[in-house]
Amino acid sequence: MKTKFKAKYGGNLKMHWQWSVILALTLLILDAWLMWVDTKAGLIGIAFSALYFLAILWMYFHYKPRILRELVDFATRYGQVQKKILEEFEIPAALLEPDGKILWMNDRLYEVTGKTSGYRKSITTLFPEINRGSLPVTSWDKDVKIRYEENDYRVHIQRILLDDLLDDVELVERDGDNNYLYMVYLFDETDLNHYITENREQRPVVGLVYIDNYEEAMENVDEVHQSLLNVLVDRKINKYFANMDGLVKKLEKDKYLVVMSQKSLDVLQEDRFAILEGVKTINIGNDQGMTLSIGVGINGNGYPQNYEFARIAMEMALGRGGDQAVVKDNDKMAFFGGKSQRAEKSTRVKARVKAQALREIMTTKDNVVAMGHHITDMDSLGACIGVYRAAKMVGKDAHIVLGEENSSIRAWVKQFQESRDYEEDVFISHEKAMELVDNNTAVVVVDTNRPSMTECKEILYQTKTIVVVDHHRQTTEKIENAALSYIEPSASSACEMIAEILQYFEDGVRLKNREADCMYAGIIIDTNNFAAKTGVRTFEAAAYLRRSGADMTRVRKALRDDMDSYKARAEVVRHAETFMGNYAISICPAEGLECPNVVGAQAANELLNIIGVKASFVITEYDKRVFVSARSIDEVNVQIVMERLGGGGHINIAGAQLANMTVEEAVQKIKDVLTEMTEEGAI
Repeated sequence: MKTKFKAKYGGNLKMHWQWSVILALTLLILDAWLMWVDTKAGLIGIAFSALYFLAILWMYFHYKPRILRELVDFATRYGQVQKKILEEFEIPAALLEPDGKILWMNDRLYEVTGKTSGYRKSITTLFPEINRGSLPVTSWDKDVKIRYEENDYRVHIQRILLDDLLDDVELVERDGDNNYLYMVYLFDETDLNHYITENREQRPVVGLVYIDNYEEAMENVDEVHQSLLNVLVDRKINKYFANMDGLVKKLEKDKYLVVMSQKSLDVLQEDRFAILEGVKTINIGNDQGMTLSIGVGINGNGYPQNYEFARIAMEMALGRGGDQAVVKDNDKMAFFGGKSQRAEKSTRVKARVKAQALREIMTTKDNVVAMGHHITDMDSLGACIGVYRAAKMVGKDAHIVLGEENSSIRAWVKQFQESRDYEEDVFISHEKAMELVDNNTAVVVVDTNRPSMTECKEILYQTKTIVVVDHHRQTTEKIENAALSYIEPSASSACEMIAEILQYFEDGVRLKNREADCMYAGIIIDTNNFAAKTGVRTFEAAAYLRRSGADMTRVRKALRDDMDSYKARAEVVRHAETFMGNYAISICPAEGLECPNVVGAQAANELLNIIGVKASFVITEYDKRVFVSARSIDEVNVQIVMERLGGGGHINIAGAQLANMTVEEAVQKIKDVLTEMTEEGAI
């Protein structure tokens, strides 16, 4: 039986025929009007209309199969044209199954990959970056950056749903959730990336170079060799930056301005600013080598803003003790160097100036509130006591903000509270401090320069008069808009700095015995019995406290440990492990200890007595946080190690607090950081 091709018109073509018939029906109106005018004319019109309708019907049925065949032929040819265009499309493209298997590739992608038609393996075999994990599942499209051979590509992956395509098709059935395909396009961005890199490398970079100890170094050289030393340093700095295509301009005898490109800075960062160590090698008989501080500003809106960034970076470098480079990129800072201890300055001019400024601030305010860092230790408490005495000398009400007391300071606090020489509110709580502090209050922060580490950071925003006295190196987080900032990383402790200030604060300042004992104990703790970070000025401060009534025997008895703490410290040493042959890492047990983080810090000091240990790290879990105490003698800068963990401190005394982390994870984190920094050459 012969089967005919059956089809119907549809869409606009169907409407075209329908309107032809409808318009033809208007002839009937004409025929009726003719019949009314003249019967003969009407009959002629009816005959003509009948022939017209028959002609339309004949044309409809006679040409319908032919028209449909030509439409099908046109559609087929149109689809072939579309396929040909897609195959010869200049952008490489491919169609993927849901699992990433290639269904189809166009000619351009065959040329790029060097494959032949019929290649149907997974796209991952060609581009490892494109895998099941990189295919968009929760979104419609996604971009992936890849590098194939010598070219860079941005791969745009588009998810195509098949629901609408398969609704009217009976030849295929949908397979569960895999009712989609992926269309992949490769956009060659090799030239674009090249121009982006070239543009970045040509960005302007402004740097400042300061000689930290110019005056001190020149004092140790006779006049004949001073000029020679100056010339050698100039030559070293100019040659170093000239090799990087940098321009150096000497601003003052110990200050330089450097202009270079981002490409040159990248080389300097890879070299970790070797000039820092290179200047130290200059020796013409001088006892003290010179050190440099470098501040660099990048990615600002032109040279003026980059210069401002460089100035801020220089302030940070100097605040951290010098002998290092700081690169400021908008809100981010990168640190290089800083491995050596800052040389102690013998002059006390700075201490005298700061003491006079502090006195002027206190005399203009009604109240003085002193506070240290969270979890107050002896150095923080002793420094607050010194500030309290200074405020009392100028007749001001003074208070010390104190949170939860720990075992290291409880006995000392009790002595002050029970003494009749002090008011009942010498120590106040956080709530009381927030009620008391206003714009007529001077808030003195000691032993920290980070707002998040202060005992009560809320009061920092309740007054415009803030004084910071600290011996820790600065980090990117600092107390902003301080009326007076005295940060001296070369000092051994905050108590040493306050003791110096008291000597110049006012004539006849006399500490009470209990106050002198407390400040002396702060120095003892932070210097580990004058064994670490001890300079000439440390002993001078101790001598001042001794003249003020500090008694060594009372201090020693007050600093004795209980049996549980002593045993815990011994356990830390006994279970310590050696990492990379130079680092001692151990965990301090918290059971039975009131303040295990203090015991951990003491144990870290003990580990340094072991031969071969360059730095020690003791991890303690306390108050739902993990505390890390880091100590070293002189070979390792533990401060920059702790900064990688979000902490900070001194070059040989530092720490960090880790949240949402177990003790075991903290140990592994420290090992990873030590390995990474060793490979970088940072330590």
